[in-house]
Amino acid sequence: MNINEKIRRIRESKEWSQEQMAEKLNMSLNGYAKIERGETKLYLDKLEQIAQILDIDVVELIQSGEKNICFQIESPLGSVYQGGGETQMLIEIERLKLELSHSREKEDLLNRLLEQKDSEIKALKNLLEHLNLK
Repeated sequence: MNINEKIRRIRESKEWSQEQMAEKLNMSLNGYAKIERGETKLYLDKLEQIAQILDIDVVELIQSGEKNICFQIESPLGSVYQGGGETQMLIEIERLKLELSHSREKEDLLNRLLEQKDSEIKALKNLLEHLNLK
């Protein structure tokens, strides 16, 4: 069963209309209908939102009976990962989280270095002013 079919089936089991589901997702009816018809790409953030509304785990939502499910994760840091299966996806998500935390640590270090540089420049300007007064 495709993800779009699973979304439709779960929505119908809750006896929600497409209009109600579109409203819960804060999107147009036409946009939501395209999701159920499989006419739009579903990115992880939208899948997580749908799973939350349907009260299921996102992994359960994207799991299928098919063994050859593939996915692609594009990192904001530029890397792209393609793989298949739940285990590989969970490993890649953890790797991306680690990469993101290292990126934040680097950003924090860079900000501290920039603050230190600004402080050094200020001290040197004060020293120059003091020397020019003599």
